[in-house]
Amino acid sequence: MADYRSIERQLSEALGLQRRPVAVTFLKAPPAGVEKFEGAMPSGCSFWRLAADGRTFYTVPGDHYNCPIGSYTHNIALPPERAPELEQTLSLMATLGYVKMEEVPGIPRLAEPPGAVVYAPLGDAPLEPDVVIFAGRPARLMLLGEAALRAGVSANAPLLPRPTCMALPAALAQGVVTSSACIGNRVYTDLGEDELYAVVPGRDLARVVDELHTIATANAQLAEYHRGKRLALATA
Repeated sequence: MADYRSIERQLSEALGLQRRPVAVTFLKAPPAGVEKFEGAMPSGCSFWRLAADGRTFYTVPGDHYNCPIGSYTHNIALPPERAPELEQTLSLMATLGYVKMEEVPGIPRLAEPPGAVVYAPLGDAPLEPDVVIFAGRPARLMLLGEAALRAGVSANAPLLPRPTCMALPAALAQGVVTSSACIGNRVYTDLGEDELYAVVPGRDLARVVDELHTIATANAQLAEYHRGKRLALATA
């Protein structure tokens, strides 16, 4: 397995990250040697916050039932007695003008239902991650996006809107994506108004890291170039 502790250190230094990147692994069954999550959370993205704060654990499908939208994007079927909650939540959002029902079929979903999901800070990942979630300021995640472009693993997709959790299956299917997050995610994860997300498929992480130094150095040099050009040419 890759040295994810070193990789996280490189990424944090290059991007000036204030939050730890979160490694997520989707499994068919609970893993050995990883703590099971105990308790309740209001959403699947709440687990991102716990992992960014340093916890390593796995969830089972039932831990995700409190968020019908997150369960939908993760292809987790709600039990019969709770199945109406998805339609109720979508109806509320549609009534408020937040979403149109015809948009729902186009929301990315995991290809297969997971039997367990492992969450960990990237440097503590006990298994190879399927995706890695980065939260940070746009100017810093810009570098990550440019490194993904240079590595040839950036998704041909715009900034993803709500729901935030669709960024995980979107990244698995398309490559590195960015997400503006959504109001639910911001409430559940304490994401700042000046922050957004980038999601990198685990298979592409090493290639992105390899290109990050070149991109960061180029940006520093170009910043000096543009500052000089502004000073020389701006008249107002």
